[in-house]
Amino acid sequence: MKNKTLFDKVWDAHVVTTIENGPQVLYIDKHLIHEVTSPQAFEELEQRQIPVFRAQQIVATADHNVATINQHLPIVDDLSRNQIEQLTQNCNKNNITLYGLGHQYQGIVHVIAPELGVTQPGMTMVCGDSHTSTHGAFGAIAFGIGTSQVAQVFASQCLLLEKPKSLRVNVNGKLEKNVSPKDVILYIISKIGTNSGTGYFCEYAGNIFEEMTMEGRMTVCNMSIEMGARGGMIAPDETTFDYLKNKKFAPKGDEWNKKMEYWKTLPSDENAVFDKEYSFDAADIAPMITFGTNPGMGIKITENIPVSNDVSFEKSLKYMGFEKGESLINKQVNYVFIGSCTNSRIEDFRVVAHYIKDKQKAKNVNALIVPGSQLVAQQIRDEGLDLVFANAGFEIRQPGCSACLAMNDDKIPAGEYCVATSNRNFEGRQGQGSRTILASPLVAAATAIAGKIIDVSKLN
Repeated sequence: MKNKTLFDKVWDAHVVTTIENGPQVLYIDKHLIHEVTSPQAFEELEQRQIPVFRAQQIVATADHNVATINQHLPIVDDLSRNQIEQLTQNCNKNNITLYGLGHQYQGIVHVIAPELGVTQPGMTMVCGDSHTSTHGAFGAIAFGIGTSQVAQVFASQCLLLEKPKSLRVNVNGKLEKNVSPKDVILYIISKIGTNSGTGYFCEYAGNIFEEMTMEGRMTVCNMSIEMGARGGMIAPDETTFDYLKNKKFAPKGDEWNKKMEYWKTLPSDENAVFDKEYSFDAADIAPMITFGTNPGMGIKITENIPVSNDVSFEKSLKYMGFEKGESLINKQVNYVFIGSCTNSRIEDFRVVAHYIKDKQKAKNVNALIVPGSQLVAQQIRDEGLDLVFANAGFEIRQPGCSACLAMNDDKIPAGEYCVATSNRNFEGRQGQGSRTILASPLVAAATAIAGKIIDVSKLN
């Protein structure tokens, strides 16, 4: 029998049928939806008079367009309000579970599904959102889909797909002090580029990923899409099982034991062959920042911007207002955003609170703390982190995608730099003319306190 990868095992278990010499029909276990990419799909079904096939497999939330202050008040922006009202109507009409504004479980779709135990090993999961790859941290095949595919899943709970190739990224060794999972994935993307994963599903392997918490693994898998991969996966292990146990929708009793037996069979077989592999030494990874307009344009915080005469490289630097060969240490930054589906879990906020405790943010900085869900917001209050943030002058907002993308009120002004814990630094991503520098929660916190980028590798 052929030795199989983790990806092979999950994929093959979900193939309904194979078209001769063509694509396969893949069954989808969980379909996550939000207000931005679902309305057109619901409309297509209505026009064709097709019912939603398995409503119980769908979980909905409002996240992209929601305001992060005064969520009890009506949304002012017409488009945002209409999209959220439309989501509510569509979910009510089709008996779909919705965690909308005001609900105790509302939050960013890729934060709430794991914390509720909706996400589980061995599943196939899709959402009309590219960062669905987050859920691969549990050993699930999870990927973003387009609106027409959202309609396909509504109608059939299946997708017609070509099976991607397999890629493995190995990182072994020992990380230096103050190097976080966010630094690990930014380092990987800076080394292999934003197109290296195109056509592949990536498995992360090695002791560095094995030693990460589930929050750290989610951060890594979240950004798999930024190297072009369809998704990223990490094999489930005791860390996964401990995280899931007793979560609201996790299996219970005998069912838990049965699932555990199956989950333990999922890791890649010892001699499984991947179509492509990369290996890195953990000791070479340092705290990272980006300097350009894609996540692959990253450097160690102590490095200078590289020199290149590539046209797109020069265009990117011009947009960012940076020079070739320049160091970003001591670069003044007036905005800091700590949130998004990449880094808005309780572990991220503990790192920030630990660093800023008994400190004050710089006068020039606007610092936003945006929890990924109502449950995370409650944890922040329960642990007293809200007082730490308030005392340091940080502004705590309500859950939502917030300043990750310019679909709500939390935009960064044109020309301003923002050190963000999110996942994309494209032109205008955080608002027209805004300039995004991607970094870890620690780098973001240190920037807010100093009012400029500092070398966190030297911090105690």
